[in-house]
Amino acid sequence: MAMAMDKTQRLASQILQGVGGERNIRKLENCMTRVRVEVHDDGRLDLTSLKTLEGIKGYLKQGDQHQFIVGPGAAAKVVDAMRLLLSPAGTASSSDESEIVRNKASAKAKYSAPMSGALRKLADVFIPLIPAFIASGLIMGIINLLKRPDIAGSIALDYPNVLGLLAIFGGAVFAIMNILVGVNAARVFGGSQAMGGVMAGILSSPALAQITLFGETLQPGRGGVIAVLLVVALMCWLEKRLRQWLPESVELILNPLITTLITATLAIVILQPIGGYISDGIAHGVNIAIDKGGLLVGAVLAGTFLPLVLSGLHQGLVPIHVELIQAHGSNPLLPILAMAGVGQVGAAIAVYMKTRNARLKKVIKGALPVGILGIGEPLIFGVTLPLGRPFIGACLGGAVGGALICYWKVATVITFGISGLPLALTIISGKVVLYLTGLVITVLAGFIFTWLMGFNDPEE
Repeated sequence: MAMAMDKTQRLASQILQGVGGERNIRKLENCMTRVRVEVHDDGRLDLTSLKTLEGIKGYLKQGDQHQFIVGPGAAAKVVDAMRLLLSPAGTASSSDESEIVRNKASAKAKYSAPMSGALRKLADVFIPLIPAFIASGLIMGIINLLKRPDIAGSIALDYPNVLGLLAIFGGAVFAIMNILVGVNAARVFGGSQAMGGVMAGILSSPALAQITLFGETLQPGRGGVIAVLLVVALMCWLEKRLRQWLPESVELILNPLITTLITATLAIVILQPIGGYISDGIAHGVNIAIDKGGLLVGAVLAGTFLPLVLSGLHQGLVPIHVELIQAHGSNPLLPILAMAGVGQVGAAIAVYMKTRNARLKKVIKGALPVGILGIGEPLIFGVTLPLGRPFIGACLGGAVGGALICYWKVATVITFGISGLPLALTIISGKVVLYLTGLVITVLAGFIFTWLMGFNDPEE
């Protein structure tokens, strides 16, 4: 434990030094796998040294943000360690030690699409919910296993209360989904988080079903998270304007009152119905495309997903995942897209078997286990993308798997958050074997495409 902590602290100190020190950091945060840093002066960054640090598995720049891929679990620890160093009395210690290069190649800012920044803000609403989604999905998967007599015997019949409690545990996040999204959206859009939760609560209130407006009975929760995002965005805009217009002496009292009355009225009359139409269109459109498109749609979705990830445009899919679960109770899109990462595994195995570069073999050996578990960034940014053709081979392999998963109509009970092999635990009953079959075929396809296409083996 102490050794792991020392490695974390050393990496935190080295990153801090490489980005120009404490005074150059404007914003520091993390996601599941990346340390995200925004700096005042890019010229003070020593990217050459940062990319060679042990523990840095890849680098990506999106907009003003420098993202250092350190892996699942490690990102939060490294950022916490960096924040301990960001104090008036604290300075980042230097280290003259330079370990074996873990990742010389990186994804560059040229991959970023114009809309990626705006979509990243949208994704920031949902990213904090990922642990809850993961827990919920895995619990629902456990329930599915316990209900199968061939696996769990008579447990479901003998212990119905246990399964009932597990269902409550697994479904809790969806019961308060709109509230959580409202709170997070207000934070991202720069408004009061409590007011964001209130707006979502109004849209979800069961009492709406007792009210008739314009000859129609109102529907609690109509529009799902789409309606919540629209309403909270309006609320934050109005709240900021009122803060500027109202006298300071009464702003604290009148701002929330006026904001609530105006926003809630517009929400019920205009924005929630609009959100409902958008939500229905998304849910029905995706399902129709998958049902009718079959092999072709699955291949296109999985084959193009990783380029979307590089551009940042994939973040716009996050609300779609949530809407599919809210509308239908299952998500057919996630298993298809998961094949994109699985294709990287097959491609990386092909590279491992062909390359003579010891450093590259070491990178692949370290990245393959987490790649199989659904964390594909080390393989993408450390192996296939820098080599070029293996990335294309991986995408083609993913397209094969996506086509099969779509054709077999595999779906999951989770919105997003996990992928790869662990996703099998959340696949709907009767489709688990098909998902695992698709996973194996995708690995083989990624391997074959990459093996046939080849690559320029990097020198030591």
